[in-house]
Amino acid sequence: MNLQAVTELLSQLVAIDSVNPDLVPGGAGEGAVAAFVAEWLANAGLQVDMHAVAPNRPNVTAIARGTGGGRSLMLNAHMDTVGVTGMENPFTARVEDGRLYGRGAYDMKGSLAACMLTMAAVRDMNLAGDVILTAVIDEEYASIGTQAITRQYGVDAKHIDAAIITEPTGMQLCVAHKGFVWLEIETEGRAAHGSRPDLGVDAITKMGRILVGLERLGDQLQAGVPHPLLGTGSLHASLITGGQELSSYPERCTLKIERRTIPGESPALVEAQVREVVDQAAALDASFCASVRTLMHQPYFEIAPDAPIASTVRDQAAAVIGRTPEIVGATFWMDSALLDAAGIPTVIFGPGGAGAHAVVEWVDLEQVVQCAQIYTNVARAFCG
Repeated sequence: MNLQAVTELLSQLVAIDSVNPDLVPGGAGEGAVAAFVAEWLANAGLQVDMHAVAPNRPNVTAIARGTGGGRSLMLNAHMDTVGVTGMENPFTARVEDGRLYGRGAYDMKGSLAACMLTMAAVRDMNLAGDVILTAVIDEEYASIGTQAITRQYGVDAKHIDAAIITEPTGMQLCVAHKGFVWLEIETEGRAAHGSRPDLGVDAITKMGRILVGLERLGDQLQAGVPHPLLGTGSLHASLITGGQELSSYPERCTLKIERRTIPGESPALVEAQVREVVDQAAALDASFCASVRTLMHQPYFEIAPDAPIASTVRDQAAAVIGRTPEIVGATFWMDSALLDAAGIPTVIFGPGGAGAHAVVEWVDLEQVVQCAQIYTNVARAFCG
């Protein structure tokens, strides 16, 4: 629980390439870092299990067994990172002015190191309840690692009383984040030679009405009643493709959009809003033809700031850092929504730093030390 221990462990974690192969074809994946994490935890005297979620991509679970009768606590951290294009020596940790630089240092191997040190500390505390570390794969893409954890520990299996997602929050207590829905709209035209407007129907220009309608919908969303921590929902056009060649009327045009959601905005509501835009375009043009489909969605997350786990983290963090942490929401999505949906009350708390997904990434080492202390104190207070 000191700066040297944190620096040594985090440097070892950063040195292991764990780029998510679903994000970067040919990426190393989490196999090597999972093996390191599992061995380190086993050497610390913990009960350790590795479960392959995908080929050479295992989750690592470590348990400090309680004596019985206490509440159980899960610490969750992901092992995968994004790619390293443009980075200089991404897997060589560099320490400067209290910061440790390298790919994954901030997002989120710093938190993983804090969790590992916490597990070593609580092993001999004889707490009443279990403390469980889930080091998971694939958070940066489809979260299949935490999805597997929810099947193992959700409401229909062995239940966990509370969890901390240890994503970096700058020592703020995060109790809410947005969800998202990805949708695809396709307009249909009629292919013909560019010299035959009597035969052709331009699918790309048909999409113009949709784009105007989506812009109007986005403005309406941002003018709505904001969530106190998350603001309003939003929408943007992300990708557009269409056409065959310059001399032809395009037969199809495809638009992919992202809709960020706040509590109360379901995937069904989002799809209905987009379909209304399409219906309005069709009402103005007899030759208009389009389809809408939802590609993927992830739920928003929210927990009451006075929930038992939130109160415990707030109080223990205040004792360590000398101030009450600010209650915040996050605009981006995290695995907390999956644990919450599985019936596990969850908060998000982790160290500060910068450079998530950027070419320069660093974490505040002193805050990693403080997080290890806070997680340990939360385990003692919550698990008895």
